[in-house]
Amino acid sequence: MICIASFFALVAACDKVPLLAPTGSTINLIVSTTSASLHSEVTIVATVIENGQAVGGSGGAVGARAGVGTPVQNGTLITFTTTIGTIEPAEARTHNGQVTVKLITGSTSGTATITAYSGGASTTNNTLKVGTAAAKTVSVTTTPQSLGVSGGTAQVIATVTDEGGSGVGGVPVTFSTDKGSVSPSTVTTDNSGAATATLTTTAQAKVTAAVGALTGSATVTVNARSLTSFSAGESSATVGTLITFTVVPAGSNVSNVRVEFGDGDSRNLGVITTSTTVPHAYNSPGNYTATASVEGEPGFTASVIVGTLPVTLTSSANPSAAVDTPVTFTATLGSSTSTPPRVDHYTWTFDDGTAPVSTSAGSYVKVFNSRGLKNIRVDVFGVGGGKLGTATLVISVQ
Repeated sequence: MICIASFFALVAACDKVPLLAPTGSTINLIVSTTSASLHSEVTIVATVIENGQAVGGSGGAVGARAGVGTPVQNGTLITFTTTIGTIEPAEARTHNGQVTVKLITGSTSGTATITAYSGGASTTNNTLKVGTAAAKTVSVTTTPQSLGVSGGTAQVIATVTDEGGSGVGGVPVTFSTDKGSVSPSTVTTDNSGAATATLTTTAQAKVTAAVGALTGSATVTVNARSLTSFSAGESSATVGTLITFTVVPAGSNVSNVRVEFGDGDSRNLGVITTSTTVPHAYNSPGNYTATASVEGEPGFTASVIVGTLPVTLTSSANPSAAVDTPVTFTATLGSSTSTPPRVDHYTWTFDDGTAPVSTSAGSYVKVFNSRGLKNIRVDVFGVGGGKLGTATLVISVQ
């Protein structure tokens, strides 16, 4: 009875010892691809042959079963290791001399060294490039390829492919541009190897996508504006003074040109073929921004500071005049420019009870019928109806 019990114990113990490849066996590794995306799966087949001969080239990349020898016994245990990712399962038992496992690449890029061993037999494969290491080319496309004159946004797609032209997924792509901005600046490729970002620019921009040391680029153009410049002849002036604005077209035949002076007045220039001047006078003091534009395009601006028109009032009988004697009053206009202000009329007001009088000229003759101090005021009005300036004077009538 003791012998029988010992026999069965020995059999049970032997059953727990793994079956390994016998001495002289050869393990051949077949990796289904030479490149893989991050966070992907790669199929690996190991063939184990007794007294076999390895078939294949450098790195242990074996593509066929050995021509001699026989498959190892079913159930032979093969153990796998890898320097990148994980092997699932890490141990597998043969059937007809083969086992199939999967490499899960994970988030690390590089060249994976895969090892399979059983007993005294082992082999290594280092042909599988993962992630960034698998990338061969980076191509960049944009939609649209051209933006309007004011710029805008374009979709940027960077496609990362391996040596065979297949997309490499899960790798980070860094975007940059020489004009404007790209958002987001770093994007991970999808399963097809594409990473998408958005370019925002107001000028022609070159967009570059980088994966490690690999780069690709594309250019987004911005349509040329119809106008080259717009300027004011003077940056400061007084009310009523003509200011000459200059519009310069980019081409020889620019249509729909419109100038807005910032005071509610505007002018349509129609078609211009060369540099064109536009005169304008402001009827009220203030800071004005004039704009020249073509329909559908952003305009060019020019700023002008307009001050009150200096007015001086003098009389022919200064400082006193006689009753019932004509007195001539003269309004003299001053200006910060050599261009005379555009005056529509002068309004004269006296405090002797008479009604105000308007004249087109800057002088007026008045006869006073009573003695005393007399207050005189002149208001100067521009062509547009705005008051350009005012002056007062006091004389004594005796």
